[in-house]
Amino acid sequence: MDDLERDSFNSLEEEKDYWKDLAAKYKTCSLEAQEELNEFQVASREYEAELEAQLHQTESRNRDLLNQNNRLRMELESFRTKYEEHHAACYSQICTLENELSQTRAVRDQLQKYIRELEQANDDLERAKRATIISLEDFEQRLNQAIERNAFLESELDEKENHLECIQRLKDETRDLRPELAVQQKQEILKRSTSANQDGERMDIAVQASISVPSTPVGHRGSFSSLHSPVQFRKGSDDGYSGTPMGTPLTPSARISALNIVGDLLRKVGALESKLASCKHFIYEQSPNRPVAPLMAHVNNTREGSEHRFMKRLEFGAVSQNHPLQSMHSPQGIVKMIL
Repeated sequence: MDDLERDSFNSLEEEKDYWKDLAAKYKTCSLEAQEELNEFQVASREYEAELEAQLHQTESRNRDLLNQNNRLRMELESFRTKYEEHHAACYSQICTLENELSQTRAVRDQLQKYIRELEQANDDLERAKRATIISLEDFEQRLNQAIERNAFLESELDEKENHLECIQRLKDETRDLRPELAVQQKQEILKRSTSANQDGERMDIAVQASISVPSTPVGHRGSFSSLHSPVQFRKGSDDGYSGTPMGTPLTPSARISALNIVGDLLRKVGALESKLASCKHFIYEQSPNRPVAPLMAHVNNTREGSEHRFMKRLEFGAVSQNHPLQSMHSPQGIVKMIL
């Protein structure tokens, strides 16, 4: 309506174009309305046909349901007559069963009395059986205990015989090891003295060879030649890690060889002493009249005394009595004593 109310145009062509556009617009609107009307008519015809088909189906279903209802009524009447006949037969059967039930109850009462009497007799028999089983178990237990005690005593007897044989064997081994240990100790002392002399000779030869080299200091010969003097040995042990009175350090090869020799000697002596101490401990432990604590104290004292004597032998008579024992256990002190 707003478009129709327009009155003013700038030119005739503009007015003509305006009315042409408006006519085309209304024409398209009428065509669209006509198409919608046609579609609505087609849809309404289809819907009407569908409703008629549903109506025919509903009518046929209704007729089927009516026929089925009539058939079910007839079946209900037949079932009712059958039920009445069956009810009458069941009633007569129930009466017969009630009579039989009364007779069965009377028989059951008699049987219950008989069962009660049998249960009492069974209880008496079970009590007698339990008493017999208990007495039998007690007898078996005592018999098993006696067998176990006999087996235990036999095993203890065998073990005692084995221990006696082991003790006798250890006594024989200990008696055989004592002279061997004495001989080995003497051999160790001789080997130690000879190895010390050989080390001194090797070091003198090395020093003499090093003197022939121009770059070697002259003070080495005096340092190695003075190793056999006890006074200079004590001075060197007081100077720390130096191997000579002048403070010149030892060569690494000489120090390592000395440490290896001392370590081997200590390991051999320790193994022999531990073996001897274990044999003594086992022998004393098997003895019933010797306590264990004094035996362990005696073994420890023996080991400490043997270590002390071995360290004193390493001194070669050069270390004084007031020198501490701890310095001799260190590798530096042992190297000082050997070198």
